[in-house]
Amino acid sequence: MVRAANAVRPRLARAKEAVRPPVARAAKAVRPRLAHAVAVTKPQLTRFRTAKPGRTWQYTAVAAGAGLALTAVVVTAAGPWDSAGQRTAEHDRAAALGDMGGADHGEPAPAPSAGSVLAGLDTTATSGKSGKSAPSPTSLAGVVGPLLKNPALGRRPAAAVVDMTSGERLYGSGADDALTPASTTKIATAVAALSALGADHRFTTRAALEADTNELVLVGGGDPTLTARASDGGWASLRTLAAATAKELADKGLRDVTLSYDTTLFAGPEIHPIGINDNLAPVTSLTADEGRTDDSTNGPVTRVADPAKEATRTFASLLLAHGVKTSAPGPSKATGRSETLATVSSPPLSALVERMLTNSDNDIAETLARQVAVSAGERADFHGGGAAIAATLKKLGLPLKGSAFHDGSGLDRADRLTADLLTALLVKAGDADRPELRAVLTGLPVAGFTGTLSSRYTDGAAGVVRAKTGTLTGVNALAGTVVDRDGRLLAFAFLTSRTTDPVEAQSALDRTATALAGCGCG
Repeated sequence: MVRAANAVRPRLARAKEAVRPPVARAAKAVRPRLAHAVAVTKPQLTRFRTAKPGRTWQYTAVAAGAGLALTAVVVTAAGPWDSAGQRTAEHDRAAALGDMGGADHGEPAPAPSAGSVLAGLDTTATSGKSGKSAPSPTSLAGVVGPLLKNPALGRRPAAAVVDMTSGERLYGSGADDALTPASTTKIATAVAALSALGADHRFTTRAALEADTNELVLVGGGDPTLTARASDGGWASLRTLAAATAKELADKGLRDVTLSYDTTLFAGPEIHPIGINDNLAPVTSLTADEGRTDDSTNGPVTRVADPAKEATRTFASLLLAHGVKTSAPGPSKATGRSETLATVSSPPLSALVERMLTNSDNDIAETLARQVAVSAGERADFHGGGAAIAATLKKLGLPLKGSAFHDGSGLDRADRLTADLLTALLVKAGDADRPELRAVLTGLPVAGFTGTLSSRYTDGAAGVVRAKTGTLTGVNALAGTVVDRDGRLLAFAFLTSRTTDPVEAQSALDRTATALAGCGCG
């Protein structure tokens, strides 16, 4: 732990502009003592018998440093990672962020790389070398149990806490009760997609020419991150595709074509069972910028009614800028005789998974569910996606009793997951034998830094809690990982139902996760 803390000092110094000024100043003040971070971390937010009093700023800054140091210790070389512990597919994008690491998904500045990347767990690093045992189930129950009795969490919240190193459940209360998981469903979708397709899989959009008719077909490959914006941010660009297509057409002497679009990769209704909603565009294999009607990249906003048609209209205008005239676009299907003129491909699936989890992106989630269905030979609709996710998780040996998948995003209130399954998914993602799943952990929002947790935990546990949030009317959920006061990495899942005040319920869940971070319960 001492060596890891010493090693992370330079990265913390480079990252000082990426964190909030108060945290940066606190981190700078405490840096000389970082080698003893675990020993001096004394949370004040909630006092336990095993914790000594201290100052909140010390806890926030030093615990964040300790969390980064621990992460550096537990990283292994498994999977598509470079020597710095970062996914090679994201290396160039990280460099563009000033060597601060992490993926930029349009959220506040990311946490330093050491805290953003978690490869397979090294059991000797987190147990034998530190000399710290896993938290005592009895002590842990004494800390977590009373917090879960908060009336804001409904009558019977479900919870599970698991040691990431051993996979042992350390605490459970209703852990096998299947409840509505809301957006924590995306953790299951992520594991299924990465397992079925592989972390390096890419989705390709192509322009195909039917030689006999001079029909140009824009073929959707199910890339939910395709963009038509001038700045593509590293995602597949419709502008690039149009430029390359126009060049190929010019080489063939074609300046006027019939334009069509092919969305046959996916099937079934495009509208989610909840109906037209600002949280999700109609689900189709061809879309640009998620069908958004403004310049946003995440969050709710009005969507276009027909994303595929609108994307093809944009493609037509881009072709025209390169001197190619087209007809008004209509639906079609590219034949086996068509010639592919140009293609653009998404970043690796691991990058899409990270963006989905960090931003709680429903569009990506529903597309990935259908991609899992395609890979499994299922009908690529809402039902088929849910069935394929369940089948894929079953192959991984995960506990599915009581679970039900009706979509990939968690917007469907009929979805059911257990706290036991959520923690099992997180443990599986940290399995050294499953490097393809690592983006599930690296994509989790970092408390106080990124995504849906960027404005939470500002008074404690910043940097040491990473979790996927879930919110529907009457439902609040939180599932992720946390570094405890003894330096152990724990997975946790909290599910609630029939909550009446979402703000109070969210605060109660955050206090419970913070208590885990401050627990010296070994």
